Amino acid sequence: MTTNFDNKAFRNALGRFATGVTVITTELNGEPHGMTASAFMSVSLEPPLVVVSVDHRASMNAKLKQTMRYGVSILNADHAPLSSHFAGYGDPSTVIPWVRKAEMPVLEGALAHLVARVVDAHEAGDHTLFIGQVEFLESFDEQPLLYFQGAYRAIAPKA
Repeated sequence: MTTNFDNKAFRNALGRFATGVTVITTELNGEPHGMTASAFMSVSLEPPLVVVSVDHRASMNAKLKQTMRYGVSILNADHAPLSSHFAGYGDPSTVIPWVRKAEMPVLEGALAHLVARVVDAHEAGDHTLFIGQVEFLESFDEQPLLYFQGAYRAIAPKA
């Protein structure tokens, strides 16, 4: 099938969709690993399922296939430096505020923490969709970090 657009046009169009920002985490051989992901969504309430999409080239892809568990930290408006760090653009000396929830490392101060066990994985183009059944969750009242048109954004405070 041919298309009338290139990868850049596709990416620019999808950049018009504002998303929250998450850091997906796992632990392998006692070491925490994380990656920034905006491709995260809920799938089902019964059972409670979420999905994260991970590029085949990302080291997290192979790690999730080994550990079969992941944490999700939904980032707050102050977490742009952490998002950049886990996207590979941050300062390598950044101190990571790890906390453990349900035996999984997640980021302290996040809007929400979820821990999920992978129950299914689907290859989809150049990504794998990891469907996880949520085993733990907690949430807090803070402002979210958003991503829109290639930049971090925040919700304007209520008047």
